[in-house]
Amino acid sequence: MSLEISDAEIWGIYANNPSAEYRERIVKRYIPLVKYVVGKMNVPPPRGLGYDDLVSFGFFGLLDAVEKFDLSKGFAFTTFATPRIRGAVLDELRKFDWISRTGRKKLQKFYNATGKVLQDKGHICDESVMQEMGVDEKTYKETLLLTSRNNIVSLNDIVPLEDGDVEMGEIVADDKEDIASQVEYQDEIDRVKTVLSQLPEREIQVISFYYYEDLTLKEIAQIFGITESRVSQIHTKAIATLRHLLKSQTITG
Repeated sequence: MSLEISDAEIWGIYANNPSAEYRERIVKRYIPLVKYVVGKMNVPPPRGLGYDDLVSFGFFGLLDAVEKFDLSKGFAFTTFATPRIRGAVLDELRKFDWISRTGRKKLQKFYNATGKVLQDKGHICDESVMQEMGVDEKTYKETLLLTSRNNIVSLNDIVPLEDGDVEMGEIVADDKEDIASQVEYQDEIDRVKTVLSQLPEREIQVISFYYYEDLTLKEIAQIFGITESRVSQIHTKAIATLRHLLKSQTITG
């Protein structure tokens, strides 16, 4: 089986002959995807672990995706597998309690404060969030750094799709596209676009570069001529805003 064969062809063969041999070939084909996803997450491994350990965690997500992928849905395997690979890594990291209890309290305080500020002012302002949290600038920046580490997300982690299988950032159909499946998700896509349009221009650009163009925070920083830390802060505020707006939309809807 040539690597030049399209995803649809590979999965078509496997659907007709779900043998261990073809399964192994499919898994080997997508090992680079695991390494890509882990690299994009930019996660500092807990003490005692390394990059290869994170890749191993992601490999279990790949195996899960291979078992559950349904070609008839009309979406690319990479679209289906990416959140599962990321999720497998995060599930293992949580076992190491990589964010302390105190850190989790800070995160909750930050999200509560951003939600309150958004509700009152319609946008997130650093000064207003600091005031709502009742912290000084140093503590606030430390919280933003902690939040950026916690925001290892794909857009489908923010958008509660019914089956949770599709990343909104890369809804790409295979060659044998299922039009019905595309229509099924169109309302969700439109909802995300509407909410995204409410963000400040710089935040929209960061979200677009990071999730749609697959650029790293460092690459985005180079484009804007600012520090990577500043890009991380912009990303953090954008994600907090999206979470709140989508949650509010779901409740009022």
